[in-house]
Amino acid sequence: FESSSVDFYIMDIVTKKPISGETTVTVHPLVLLSVVDHYNRACKGTKNRAVGVLLGSWKSPTNLDIANSFAVPFEEDSKAKDVWFLDHDYLTNMFAMFRKVNAKERVVGWYHTGPKLRSNDIHINEMMQRFVPHPTLVVIDVRPDVAGLPTKAYVAVEEVHDDGTPTSKTFEHVSSQVGAEEVEEVGVEHLLRDITDLGFSGSLSHRVQQQLDSLKGLKTHLEEIEEYLKLVGEGKLPINHNIMYLLQDIFNMLPNVAGQELSGSVTNTTSDQMLVMYLASTIRATIALHNLIDNKIENMEAEKAEANKEKAKAAKEEAAEATSEADKASADK
Repeated sequence: FESSSVDFYIMDIVTKKPISGETTVTVHPLVLLSVVDHYNRACKGTKNRAVGVLLGSWKSPTNLDIANSFAVPFEEDSKAKDVWFLDHDYLTNMFAMFRKVNAKERVVGWYHTGPKLRSNDIHINEMMQRFVPHPTLVVIDVRPDVAGLPTKAYVAVEEVHDDGTPTSKTFEHVSSQVGAEEVEEVGVEHLLRDITDLGFSGSLSHRVQQQLDSLKGLKTHLEEIEEYLKLVGEGKLPINHNIMYLLQDIFNMLPNVAGQELSGSVTNTTSDQMLVMYLASTIRATIALHNLIDNKIENMEAEKAEANKEKAKAAKEEAAEATSEADKASADK
């Protein structure tokens, strides 16, 4: 694989760096399915995490598209976090084979199943810089009971300290989303077709489930903010002024729920919604009662027709019996 390695280092290196606040990382469903399969095969039932490589390309100056991935042998010591092993030779050989199938996909970063960042992630990221100068780390949460987006993207940056100490490397969050092409959407719909508890897309139960998942995700983020503020208040974490500015912006954008105008508009909206629900319930009860009456009328008519049929049959039998008796009497005479 010498020629493949040379091609890898010369032609296949993605030099563009994701920027927090500007870049959006798009993760395809195929990557999520591959990561979940990797975790279930190798790490399910243990505290280990699955690690692999992400393949993709830049679709635009602000959109990093991650369309494929593959697993990499990885081991780490649970007690000594600095002791870990990632088979980079396997990575090089696997990418050489992937490149023969699709030359457009390049190594853009790596993933692990977290579910959170760990202390040795920065060292693994430095090793990945041998293959891509600015690797993107995507932490994929494979737990099925966790609501919200399962992906979180990060990029390594140099952190400058206010006290004049030497800079250190840390991770900075990058916006991420789940996106798919039309062919992938069709495949995902086929996979979800057998799931009965999702309901039809656009139905009331489906929309309520989406609202519930959104509220659960919001609750999770608020709990993370509360935990961070408690750690800062106890002095366990340093004050990050950028985070404080963002939290202040969040509080400034909160509506004034004590105002009469907002209270009146909320009341009117709620009343309109309740009126629609009342009318829908009344119409539903009326239709059900109408169907019940129609059903009773149909049953009565069916019973009446059956009784007439039985009467006609009995009369026919009596007539036949009388005719046979008359024929017998004439024969005897």
